[in-house]
Amino acid sequence: MGSLCKRPGRRWVIAVGLAAVIGVAALAWLPGGFELLVVPARGGEPLLVLPLEPGERFTLHYYHSVENAPIWEEHSLDADGRIHIEEERYLKLGAGMGRTPGVGRVIQKGPYTAIVDMHRPTGDFILRVGRPGVVDHTVIWRDTRTNLSTQVVHQAVRFTSRPVSRLHRLLRRLYPHPRTPSSNGVANG
Repeated sequence: MGSLCKRPGRRWVIAVGLAAVIGVAALAWLPGGFELLVVPARGGEPLLVLPLEPGERFTLHYYHSVENAPIWEEHSLDADGRIHIEEERYLKLGAGMGRTPGVGRVIQKGPYTAIVDMHRPTGDFILRVGRPGVVDHTVIWRDTRTNLSTQVVHQAVRFTSRPVSRLHRLLRRLYPHPRTPSSNGVANG
């Protein structure tokens, strides 16, 4: 051990190695945001994995099964990873839909009525996926579209989030989850 300490080159290598270990440990410990998971309610592998920053939005788009009118629901995650609904847009008020008094404000966005500034917590939620070509439950995220109706029609799916470390986020940037849509709008892998 005495010869290790007498050589300045070895001390430098040990110091750099120790700094690298501490750096990787810090990345593994420091918060790195969240992943939104869409998983079958009965369990199983995720259908969709979306890396999200707090406040970043994802949209659930579908056609009302009775009115056959398009609906957009914009959601976000707060700083603690809880899901909130931020905005709803629709052409006409459909059966089972409506405004909650005291939540958001109603405006017009072109031909659509929108309830904005909602920031209403939903937490994890379950969605029963409708038929393709009819309901077309589609998740829109960073200009990508994932049609859940073509994957798990008539099945219940859970929208949930989980915190990830900075190291996990960095590795996901290098090696995205196979169920994370790429910029060309399709899942990786």
